[in-house]
Amino acid sequence: MTDHTAPARVVVLGGGILGVSTAAHLVRGGAEVVLVTEAELASGASGRSLSWLNSAGARSGPYHLLRLLGIDRYRTLFAADPALEWLRFDGGLWWTTPDGAERTRARHEHEIERGYESHLLDRADIGGRVAGVRAGPRGGLAIHNPGEGWVSLPHLIRELADELVRRGGRLVTGAGRCSVTVENGRARGVRTADGTSWSGDAVVVACGAQTPSVLAELGVNVPDASPLSMLVVTEPVETEVVTVLNTPRAAMRPNPGSTFAIDHSWYEEHIVEHEDGSCSIDEAYVKELLAEASALLQGEVSLQAASWRLGRKPIPGDGEPVFGELEAVPGCHVAFTHSGATLGLIAGELTAYEVLTGARHPLLKDFRPERFATG
Repeated sequence: MTDHTAPARVVVLGGGILGVSTAAHLVRGGAEVVLVTEAELASGASGRSLSWLNSAGARSGPYHLLRLLGIDRYRTLFAADPALEWLRFDGGLWWTTPDGAERTRARHEHEIERGYESHLLDRADIGGRVAGVRAGPRGGLAIHNPGEGWVSLPHLIRELADELVRRGGRLVTGAGRCSVTVENGRARGVRTADGTSWSGDAVVVACGAQTPSVLAELGVNVPDASPLSMLVVTEPVETEVVTVLNTPRAAMRPNPGSTFAIDHSWYEEHIVEHEDGSCSIDEAYVKELLAEASALLQGEVSLQAASWRLGRKPIPGDGEPVFGELEAVPGCHVAFTHSGATLGLIAGELTAYEVLTGARHPLLKDFRPERFATG
């Protein structure tokens, strides 16, 4: 325990999974919470995330551990209600281009070394392990990770926001571009686009790809590598596939209502960002992505787009998460990461812990924003 006085009132900026999760954990801890978001809940990256729950591939040890803990929190939620339509653990399947056998074996061996369940398959044998996926050529390799899952973040965000309000928290949507207010060197609230101020004893900035620009107004540098991205949601379709698929030309997962959510990166250069911040893309690329995804499914399946959303995908400059209180602006905490879905619950839990106790949680020591400070 410390002599820290827990904040009586906290203002959280951001209506995506990190902001809403943090707000819910704060109100559970007894704080008075105001959650302020630019537009509607899940209107940013959380509303167009593939939301693959995983720690596959290679990354730093501390980041891998945090992701495993993130998955653990989702498993706890899933165990409470295994019938949830928007949270499933039916595994993941990954493969790369035909010339990537060496890369695939290295990825598999790395996962095995870390104790991450990983099975190396001949792509022609996929059908015996994963239903509904079109088999690839014999000799092509794939990795099956049966412990992985997916979540529909808009559904989870609504659940957490409802809890926030039910416990007495306040939800302010449609606030426009907001900024952090500072008094005597300490964060003291948030000012909305129309000049309305929400005061607090602490502030949490968790507004996705806009986080670096909000922090820049405070004189804090957090490099931004957020690319343009797109998520397509299909019309309902009948198929046996329940597994998350990550392939060279399409990444896809099941989605509530017998639909699929699909994205990738090969078309990023064709997304146009306009001066007002909106984005557009030629529909031909949407159709090409859907054709690539359809080719992954057994049978005569032709996926059709019900909608697609475009915008920035939050990624810190060095690819690692950014969590913690700003040394330069006490009382201002930041939550900014590429893996918002996988870390959504654990990040909210640990950020709320730091806000409420004033203590630095050891799991976040490698992700402090001060690592970007120049000497």
